[in-house]
Amino acid sequence: MAATKHALVAMVADKPGVLNRIASLFRRRGFNIESIAVGHSEVAGISRMTIVVDGSTTQVEQVRKQLEKVIDVIKVLDVTGEATITRELALIKVKTTVANRSEVIQIVDIFRANIVDVSSDSVTIEVTGDGNKIESFYRLLKGFGIKEIARTGAIAMTRGGSGSLMTEKKETESKAKSKK
Repeated sequence: MAATKHALVAMVADKPGVLNRIASLFRRRGFNIESIAVGHSEVAGISRMTIVVDGSTTQVEQVRKQLEKVIDVIKVLDVTGEATITRELALIKVKTTVANRSEVIQIVDIFRANIVDVSSDSVTIEVTGDGNKIESFYRLLKGFGIKEIARTGAIAMTRGGSGSLMTEKKETESKAKSKK
């Protein structure tokens, strides 16, 4: 099986050490985490983690099942094949001069990015979008000279009417209890 990028979304308890346990599981299995982003979810005390890794579907599924066994991991989904909204944030500091500043501003406008800081010799730009948009924007600005770049990594959510992972978990538990 060919290795492809997989996006895993996990709901985890907001406790110390959870991120370390999850990263260690990937390390032990020989996976390189391409990006990992963690933040609070819609439920107090629960964080949402998006992990992007390269691997075959069977390898990633094995790791996903092992993740669900980790203490403080509530639910893990591989959202790779689903309709998702995926976004990243990047801050890019670009070298500018009086002569080329307007050209940089035009590129910023085309990509619907924002200038967040200006100095005499540089402009810092905030851009959000999927990974391809960030890469395209970066390549266009590269010709001006990149002083610094910082990227968040991907965050993902399924599209449409499906609710949160926490709601889906509660519905699943309710169905399981009603079958007994």
